[in-house]
This record gives sequence, C-alpha cells and structure tokens, in this order.
Amino acid sequence: MPPARLPALALLALALAACGGGKAPDAASPADPAAAQQGPRQLNIYNWSDYVAEDTIARFEKETGIKVVYDVYDSNEMLEAKLLAGSSGYDVVFPSARPFAQRHILANLYLPLDRAKLPGWGNLDPAVLAALEDVDPGNRHLVPYMWGTTGIGYNVAKVRERLGADFPIDSWNLIFDPAVAAKLGDCGIAVLDDEQEGFGAALIYLGRDPNGVGGGEIEAAAELFGKVRPFIRYFHSSKYIDDLANGEICVAMGYNGDVLQARDRASEAANGVEVAYVIPKEGALRWIDSAAIPTDAPHAANALVFLEFLLRPDVIAPISDYVSYASANLAAKPLVDESVRNDPGIYPAPEVLARLVDPKKLPENESRARVRAWTSIKSGS
Repeated sequence: MPPARLPALALLALALAACGGGKAPDAASPADPAAAQQGPRQLNIYNWSDYVAEDTIARFEKETGIKVVYDVYDSNEMLEAKLLAGSSGYDVVFPSARPFAQRHILANLYLPLDRAKLPGWGNLDPAVLAALEDVDPGNRHLVPYMWGTTGIGYNVAKVRERLGADFPIDSWNLIFDPAVAAKLGDCGIAVLDDEQEGFGAALIYLGRDPNGVGGGEIEAAAELFGKVRPFIRYFHSSKYIDDLANGEICVAMGYNGDVLQARDRASEAANGVEVAYVIPKEGALRWIDSAAIPTDAPHAANALVFLEFLLRPDVIAPISDYVSYASANLAAKPLVDESVRNDPGIYPAPEVLARLVDPKKLPENESRARVRAWTSIKSGS
C-alpha cells in the first residue's frame, strides 16, 4: 500500500550486479521446498496488514513445510526504520516502490534476485516492470506485487443529497473546489496524511506536473489547500476506511483498495451505507508495491521460494480478490474474480491508465520543503 513518506535519506551509490535471465514461465510452477533445505525451515515476513489472502500463508506452509513468522506494519516509515537499523531479521518485505524502495536499493538494503529461482517471473506484466525501471534498473531487486491509484471514495447518498442528483462525481473538485467542499464539509472530508499524495492530487487538479520542481508547485498546492482547509475534517492514512464504511465521513482522498474495502465492510454490515470510488478525470497518482529480500535476510533461500510462490497466478489471484487491488501478475488476471477484474476502480480502462502519473523521486531540498509545507497545511497555518 502506498503510504506517507519522510524526507529522503542519505544514499549510498553502490552498484549491484544483475542476475541471470529466468526460465520459461510456468503459471503452475510449484514452490521448490528443496531450496529451503539450504537453511532453517523458517521464513520471516514483514508486510502491510491485510495484504495477503486469508489462506495464503497457511497454504505456503503446507506446500513447503517452511514455518512462517508473519509481522505487519502500517507505514513505510516503520519498515524503513527496521531496515536502516540493520539485522531486522526479516526475509521478505513489501516496500512501496516510490520513493522508499528506490532509495533502499541505492543504499544497498536489498539483495539482487536470482532469476533462475523465479521461473514464474514471465507471468509479470511488462508494462509494470517497465514503470519500475527508474526505481530498480534492470528489475534486479524488486518483484512487483500490487498496484493501484489514489482517488476519491465517497458516500453516494450523502454526496448526492448535498450536491444534487445531476452533479458529476468525477473530479478532484469534491475536495479542492471551495464551493463544492463547503457543501460537503458538514458530513466530513478526509485527506491522506501523505505529502506526496496531497501535493500530487492538488497539482494534478491544477493541471500541473506533480513531479514538477522549481515552478512554484509548493506555493500553488499550499494556496489551494488553504482555500479548502476549513472543510477538511482530518488528515489520516487509514482512519477513513472505517469512517466511510460507517457513514462517519462522506468524501475521502484514499487508495482504491482501501475505499473498496470500506464499500465491502458497509455491505457486510448491511448498514445502508453505499460507498463508491472514482479515479478523477484530471488524473491521479499511481502507486506500485513490491516484494524484496533484505541484504541481511537470515533465510534468503526460503525467501526466493516464497517469491516464486507469489508469482504463481493461482496464488496471487485470490490475494487480488481479497485485498481489492490489481496485481502485477498479468497471467493471473483471467483467474481474478469477475467482480474485481471488471471493476474500473481496480483495473482502469486504457484511457484512464493514460492519465495516471507515477511519482518520481524529488531532489532532497524539494522533498524537505514539501514536508515542511505539508505540516503547515495540516495545521492550517
């Protein structure tokens, strides 16, 4: 999941050798338990909460005999702190590609992948791999996992009640147009507590490059937020999920899978709340999460067994069904439940894909300035 970020850390420009090409892809390739015999039959995973299917880990343990110790975190900062401290004890981690995995790779925090142990590599979407080239040249260290967008989640009834049945709900104006936001403020607007996401959405709404530097981007975004700040109830990167599901707020800037989870929770609770998600017509940021093996992983061989397990379409498709995110596994798409596969908020149409923007790593001074400005935006100062 794509989360908040900190100012970029000092980077070590260390060159890492590329690994060899993989075998021909085999969509049903089983995990190789023999590889795990190179070390203790244990695997330590550090992942986002609720980011695998309910039976993923049990299924892996049953197939391989490898015991999994599974810990969770709720921000990239938590993962980064563990990795930078060293000796984390984890074998597989799931960083967001930008900017976290990008700087982790430069700081030599991840092992190069042995493609010979990943015959399922050919199942991955070439377009997603290409999108990660600037983050991980040659795709040497990261296995792309899930990807998605940051858009708008909303309570259908409450928004319609305030804006009218004919008002088009397809724009960032639900948050950034003061006249519109004023009508929604009483039922609650939530914004992600993430300067990359916040600045990205604001600049896209203004028709500007969210990766732009030196053209007054910070000032323009801060001015825009200043006009709607009185109508924003809070800035938080997870609270909005339950609040949307329970009808406590009516609009949220959020990650598509989170919003769709809120929709499903409301449906399961039969509380009369209808939640919907839209990718704004102006465009949106795209995020990509990945899996990687820390340089000091105690069970690196077992980690490769797990990554190959995740590369199997029959394994990753149920995960997509459960988390409501698109996986980077192109071969798995036909196996994904039709309700997920055909949801434009999860698998956008080509014309919508063309409007998505991949955030880039910004210069250090720009990153720091945006973080300072974001603190002021949140405080309303």
